Amino acid sequence: MSSPATAPPPPASLKRIVAASLIGTTIEWYDFFLYGSAAALVFNQLFFPDSDPLVGTLLSFLTYAVGFAARPLGALVFGHYGDRLGRKKLLVLSLLLMGGATFAIGLLPTHATIGSAAPVLLTVLRLVQGFALGGEWGGAVLLVSEHGDARRRGFWASWPQTGAPAGQLLATGVLSFLTAVLSEAAFTGWGWRIPFLLSGVLVIVGLWIRLSVDESPVFQQALAQAEARKADRTAQAEKMPLVAVLRHHWRDVLVAMGARMAENISYYVITAFILVYATTSAGVSKQTALNAVLIASAVHFAVIPLWGALSDRIGRRPVYLIGAVGVGLWMFPFFALIDTGGFGNLLLAVTVGLVLHGAMYAPQAAFFSEMFATRMRYSGASIGAQFASVAAGAPAPLIATALLSDYGSSTPIALYVIAAALLTIVAVAAAKETRNRDLADIEPSDAEPSASRAADAHTV
Repeated sequence: MSSPATAPPPPASLKRIVAASLIGTTIEWYDFFLYGSAAALVFNQLFFPDSDPLVGTLLSFLTYAVGFAARPLGALVFGHYGDRLGRKKLLVLSLLLMGGATFAIGLLPTHATIGSAAPVLLTVLRLVQGFALGGEWGGAVLLVSEHGDARRRGFWASWPQTGAPAGQLLATGVLSFLTAVLSEAAFTGWGWRIPFLLSGVLVIVGLWIRLSVDESPVFQQALAQAEARKADRTAQAEKMPLVAVLRHHWRDVLVAMGARMAENISYYVITAFILVYATTSAGVSKQTALNAVLIASAVHFAVIPLWGALSDRIGRRPVYLIGAVGVGLWMFPFFALIDTGGFGNLLLAVTVGLVLHGAMYAPQAAFFSEMFATRMRYSGASIGAQFASVAAGAPAPLIATALLSDYGSSTPIALYVIAAALLTIVAVAAAKETRNRDLADIEPSDAEPSASRAADAHTV
């Protein structure tokens, strides 16, 4: 049972917290995914015009991957200060950084105007995006997880996760609309800037909502306890969150990284690389590919809370494993359906892939939150999630495009995703179930040596 200090807030308050996290993550992911879609569609022409079309796409995806390289740094910085100062302050900062960088991309001169300085500036702004997103995810899911109760934590914490498909939906929808109403010359000339400039408006809305919510009560309680220990001269000095994570939760960090491999790689193959594969190998138009991702993202948004609710009933691990096994088994049918060139088959391939991805992504927020003690939770969850993104999501479109260029076949790409699925299955199978944990009761002494100890010590 939760203690009075951590009792769940009234439903209206919790819904406001969920809305603030969801809208913020939607805007952040909109900004991040917008770059990925633009990298596949126009950045190769605008910023790398002297290259072969496929090589230009590779270079465009390379700047895309740079954003992932900055995410671990964002995780370290935001995690440290988020565990020291609170979740809310850092979430406001991440939104400002992401929105500012995205808006600046919309104003950026192209290679035709300033030459090689254009891709350099584009890369710098992509680094800022990655840094901001590295700190966003952990804070958003923790703000919800630490406000809710254990019985429905998987459901409520899955709502910030829907920010990813919502952002994808918004970014793809705006691009799809613009490519439909503008000529290719107009879209390439100036139309591509509109979605980036729109980010400025979205950030204002997101800030207004985020500033209206309260700090996590679980964090406030832990902060008060830490202050009390500081006042006790006999108490041991509190370690930096990063040091504490590596001491008490290093196994959990490895589990989180392994769990992210299939989830991250499959998502970027299904949503970003698909725009390249469908248009170059299957003869599908850009508009058709965008429409398929658009509809599938809407389904993805709808199923994530359902998977989250299921994880409250049967556990985080079983739901996660359903997704990892399913994605691995789906890869060969996925590419076979796309190769037919039909819109219905393309839509089926992407939709099923994202539904299975949702089974991994939905319980991830609660699963990772429940692994770490409060005063190192932002650092632990962010490090585990974002360090994995460097090896998983960052190079996924790049590796997939290179494999397609070298082999001219989807088979190596399917095997690449299957290998990631096997790694995730091993990682999740090695973890212990966490769904019944009281977040306020997880302290470093309880977590020693890691959250791989029995997880059902607290029942609801």
